Parts: sequence; structure tokens; C-alpha cells
Amino acid sequence: MYRLDDDAALVQTVDFITPIVDDPYLFGAIAAANSVSDVYAMGARPLFALNIVAFPKACLGLEVLGEILRGGVEKMAEAGAPVIGGHSIDDEEPKYGLAVTGTVAPRRVLTNAGARPGDVIVLTKPLGSGIITTAAKNDEAPEGLVDEAVRWMTHLNASAAEAAQRHEARACTDVTGFGLVGHLAEIARASGVMAKVRRGRVPLMEGALPLAERDLFPGGTYRNLASLEGRLRDRASLPEHEMLLLCDAQTSGGLLMTCAADRSQDLLAELQGEGLPAAAIGEIVDGEPGMIEVLA
Repeated sequence: MYRLDDDAALVQTVDFITPIVDDPYLFGAIAAANSVSDVYAMGARPLFALNIVAFPKACLGLEVLGEILRGGVEKMAEAGAPVIGGHSIDDEEPKYGLAVTGTVAPRRVLTNAGARPGDVIVLTKPLGSGIITTAAKNDEAPEGLVDEAVRWMTHLNASAAEAAQRHEARACTDVTGFGLVGHLAEIARASGVMAKVRRGRVPLMEGALPLAERDLFPGGTYRNLASLEGRLRDRASLPEHEMLLLCDAQTSGGLLMTCAADRSQDLLAELQGEGLPAAAIGEIVDGEPGMIEVLA
């Protein structure tokens, strides 16, 4: 964030990914939704974006690149932010994303450091994109299940960010590569608190749990769980595959936020009214900073 004056600040973020679906247009749309998500997580409004492209033009052809860029431009148009340029290189592996610039009033910035004991933890999108797309790469996921994952990965976090502002969320981040528990641990550490998360309340994409029972997680999910060594309590009460679901590496996941308990019902009602499977998945408590208690 770069403060311009007392009333305005710029938010700058950048992200890019390798393909996680076969369709180039959908890949572009997912990458764009993923890139703009950090702007929403800070409570900001996107202004414009720049493309970042690595592409093997000799083997895939420029028509494929055109579809990737079209997906990105149209998703950013949905966000109200034009793509005004960018940069590309020739590379053996396709990669696409955007550098996004947004704006926010400094007094309204959301960070991951504002959670307080007694806050309710709210998640806006279901988990499962990591395990579903990995299963799809190995021809282990039904087509309908992949469509479900794509629907959520292309869904912008714009309305969720607006609801967070209206109901005075105290801390916020988006759920991406570090998984739900990884990002929650960062909120807890930055806020100097401990968090409790209840697996039974966490929304999951349809079909994600059966894939978890078959141990089809991406490698990043196992690394996420390993990185939390010493920061988890009571995880023995949860089956290993369910713990891994809470660590599933997401692409373009939902917003993870905390708010005062007396504001949480109105926040949830608004999010659910927008068609989101938002849920109160736990609470913030006093305790060792950065620790997570995982309950069934």
C-alpha cells in the first residue's frame, strides 16, 4: 500500500500461475480472478491491471494465447478494471497473471493483523480447488466436479469485500496457496492471538471429500501441513485426509475474515444473500500467537 494523502492510498499486487485447466479462456479468467483477489482482501477497489505472460508460441500458437488474454481481459472488465498493457516472454511453460493497482481510503484498509479475541471467523468460498484440479490432471475427477471448481475459481471476491467493509471486518486475507489453516495461522500470528477452526463448519466443494479420502492432494497441500508443525493443537481428533483438506492449496479461493460476534450474523446473511456458501468456521481466542486449534 502507498499512501497518497489522508484520504487515498494505492494498493499494488501481482500474481501469476501455470495452467490448472485445459481451456485457455478459463485459464485466463481464473488467473485474473486470482490476481485481483489480493486487492479485494485489503478492502480496496481495482483500478487497472497489466498482463504478465510467459508463453511457448512455437508449440501452442498465438490463437491459444489470444484466448488466455481474452479470458483475463473479460474477467477484469467484470471487476471494473481495464487491462492497459503488459509484458510477455517466450517460455517453455505457459504462465499468466496480472499486476493489479487499486485504491482505498487509508482508514478503511483491511489487513491480516486486526483480529481480536471473541471475533468470529468467516470463510466465503468452499475449499477444494487444489485437490479437484490435481485429480483432473490425472483423469480422476468427473467433469461436473471440475466445472464446480471452475465456477468458484472464476467468481470474483468483490461482493464479499464490500460486505466485509459494511460490517466492519477486523482482519481479512484471501485463501490461496498456503491453504485455509496456513492463512488463518498468519492472521493469528500477525494479530497476536490464537484461532479455533471447526472442520464440520468449513464449506467444501461437492466431491472434494471423496477425493481427499483417496489421497489425491497436490504436493503443495502436504507442504502446507508440514509447514504448520508446532502450530496446531488437537489435530489428532481429525482424520488425516480432513486435516489435509484444511491445508489444500487453493487457487482464487474465498476471503477469510474476522468480525465482532455481534456483527457476524448480518455479515453472513449478506454473503449468503449473494449466493455464497459463507460460514462461521471458528473463533479468535486468547492464546499463544499464531497457534490454531483444530476441532472436528
